[in-house]
Amino acid sequence: MKCPFCAHIDDKVIDSREGRIGDTIRRRRECLKCGRRFTTYERIDEIPYMVIKKDGRRERFERQKILQGLLKACEKRPVPISKLEQIVNEAETFVIDSPERERKTSEVGELIMNRLRRYDKVAYVRFASVYLDFKDVQEFMSELKDLVKTKDIPEARPKTPVKS
Repeated sequence: MKCPFCAHIDDKVIDSREGRIGDTIRRRRECLKCGRRFTTYERIDEIPYMVIKKDGRRERFERQKILQGLLKACEKRPVPISKLEQIVNEAETFVIDSPERERKTSEVGELIMNRLRRYDKVAYVRFASVYLDFKDVQEFMSELKDLVKTKDIPEARPKTPVKS
């Protein structure tokens, strides 16, 4: 640290304490050349994790935004919040594990859709309809047909007669 009085670069730390909010460290230093004391503040310079949108824009990764989308897709569906939290955690880990500290939203969206598809097909279709931005009914029907093809075949259940 350079002394603000004589510009000498050697000093010793006399006292260190955490800042008021807890995100900084306050240090009292003494210059070894002129003997004067000065205060420095250190803080972690956090580089945010980013996502690259379809149009090339970069945005900060936000867990809450993903959770909001999942909550909307799963509204009135029997998907436990713990499963949604797990999907969000997996998406966050996917972005954090990127060596460039950024991922394309298409990659994150695919991961989310694949996880959601396992838990609830209706919620998956809701999420996919917004995420994939279907242009017309044909695209939507194509996705539904793919979903039906891969659908697990439920055990045969006896039909209950309808009373009139």
